[in-house]
Amino acid sequence: MTRFVLLPLPIMLLAHGAELPVRQVVLYKHGVGYFERSGDVAAGEAARLDFKASEMNDVLKSLTIEDKRGTSISGVRYDSSEPLSGKLVEFPFQLGERQALSTLIDSLKGARIDLRTGPETISGAVVGARLVPATQEHPEREQITLLLDSGALRTFDLSTATEVRFRDAELQNQIRDYLAAMTGARSREQRSVYIDSADSAARQLFASYVIPVPVWKSSYRLVFGATGEPLLEGWAIIDNVTSYDWSKVRLSLVSGRPISFVSKLYEPRYISRPTAELPEERAQAPVVHEGAIGGAVEQLAAAPPAPAKRAFAKAGEMRTLDLAASASMAEVAPREEIASTIAASAESRELGELFEYSFSAPVTVKKGESAMLPFLQQKITARKLLIYADQRSQHPTNAAEITNNTGKTLDGGPVTVFDSAAYGGEALMETLKASDRRLISYGVDLGTRITTQFDSGRQILREVHFRRGVLTSRHAVQETRTYTIRNVDQKPKTLIVEHPVRPEYKLINAKPAETTATAYRFEVKLAPGANEKFPVVEERVFENVLAIVNLTPDVLASYVQNKELNEGARKQLERILQQKRLIAEVDQSIQAAEQQTNDLSRDQERLRQNINSLRQVTGQQEQVQEYARQLAANEIKLAGLRDQSFELRKKKAALESELNSLIEKMEF
Repeated sequence: MTRFVLLPLPIMLLAHGAELPVRQVVLYKHGVGYFERSGDVAAGEAARLDFKASEMNDVLKSLTIEDKRGTSISGVRYDSSEPLSGKLVEFPFQLGERQALSTLIDSLKGARIDLRTGPETISGAVVGARLVPATQEHPEREQITLLLDSGALRTFDLSTATEVRFRDAELQNQIRDYLAAMTGARSREQRSVYIDSADSAARQLFASYVIPVPVWKSSYRLVFGATGEPLLEGWAIIDNVTSYDWSKVRLSLVSGRPISFVSKLYEPRYISRPTAELPEERAQAPVVHEGAIGGAVEQLAAAPPAPAKRAFAKAGEMRTLDLAASASMAEVAPREEIASTIAASAESRELGELFEYSFSAPVTVKKGESAMLPFLQQKITARKLLIYADQRSQHPTNAAEITNNTGKTLDGGPVTVFDSAAYGGEALMETLKASDRRLISYGVDLGTRITTQFDSGRQILREVHFRRGVLTSRHAVQETRTYTIRNVDQKPKTLIVEHPVRPEYKLINAKPAETTATAYRFEVKLAPGANEKFPVVEERVFENVLAIVNLTPDVLASYVQNKELNEGARKQLERILQQKRLIAEVDQSIQAAEQQTNDLSRDQERLRQNINSLRQVTGQQEQVQEYARQLAANEIKLAGLRDQSFELRKKKAALESELNSLIEKMEF
């Protein structure tokens, strides 16, 4: 059988508002663009602004509207972002994909319909509708059962019906709205904002807003001629990805990165609410009160944040800009100059912490198109040189030192270098403020070879200080890195050697031409075919802090013998050294006496064990007596050693007391 699928009914179209053309565009480097649109709106008509769904958050955050004729703005309407599933859930029916007509009619039981079958039109209320499965006798078919005005129930085959019409006007509108919602969901990217008026007078509207746009890009050409200053040529690359044309707009490009963020204002926001019940609806639970730990806490209401202020550049004077350049292709001859024939008429100015390029002539960029616009072409101070920065390579790079004397901020971007009417290479340049200077590398110089050699010297004592028993010494270690440079070419060159900055080291023998955050830059002049050696000597100073009572005589002797030590300090340290040597000698004597005492004590223990063993053996009395005589002699020796140790310890204590007195008095 033939399956009926519901076709879209005629959709009631909303009245389109008047469009406001784009007048000014300001593009920023952090991914947003500022747009100004203005135009006349007829009496009783709403103005319309079209946006992409992804732009709506920024539009709702930044949109400002002004009526130049003083008419009040009554409000702004815009297409909702509620998802399709949320919009359709409120309808009393649902239309699924490839859904049968009988399924829709069955969900609307009781609705009155007109069913036309041939020349006859039958009216009645829907009792039900169903899809009858296929059998051997009949194919699959749809049936509807109606309650007729006469009270009879009749079943009809929908395949014989040529028209089905719902008689309820409200139900017809619901079906139209359902289909309109589905149609709108298919155009997800397009969103419209309508500006309404409080009265019926004609208006002259001015609207401005910020939306996400691609970052505008810069590219440069640096042209070295045979003589004179080189020429710097700058181009701005812009992309129009909006849903409308930029027709003869005032265009400005801003270099800088103000803070910007996305706040989700377009999507409906819901919050979870607590469920509340009356007290009598539930049993009373026990209440546990927390103990107090302090005084009352004053509740402070948070003040709403002050609205952020925005300032945008106003358009300058508009002049005609001719970007066309005619060239004859009949003859191909070598070019003496690489520079483009352009009219770079972008006016520049400081804009707070930012810098702005404003094109004085109107600019047209169709939607979905991009454009290159010249914003700079003038002489600039630059010199060619070599830079050796990568010590893993034996060759330096061809480079240029650019001094920005254009009076403008040069936005960062790629630089293509032309030398003597030939392509020389490419470089990247960071944003360059007026009067600032920058090095760019654009090639490898194979006519220069560089090798490095590293050497480290011995420690040198720089100074010694002593106070309150603490010896502070400063030592230095010198390290030398020698750059051996070979200029193979028979022409003079200027080489910049970038030597890495090490925070703990200080330069000794050379003064850099300039210093960056990570490197020293030394300038070396190379004669034609010359070999040069350029040593860089650095020194690292480190400090030792020691308590002098813990120093051995050998360590103290190394300080006394150092030539950097002054005579007064040397004599004081010599007295300390002599006293420590005396204490060391006494200490050795104490250790020797203690060792003898320990040996005799072990010998005494051995003799006692032998005596105890022999007493129980017959005929060993004479040997026992011999061991007893040895014990008595050892006891006399032990008594003498104990007296000797006591005297030595007493002497050591006196020497240490004298040492402490010397230390307390010593200072240099």
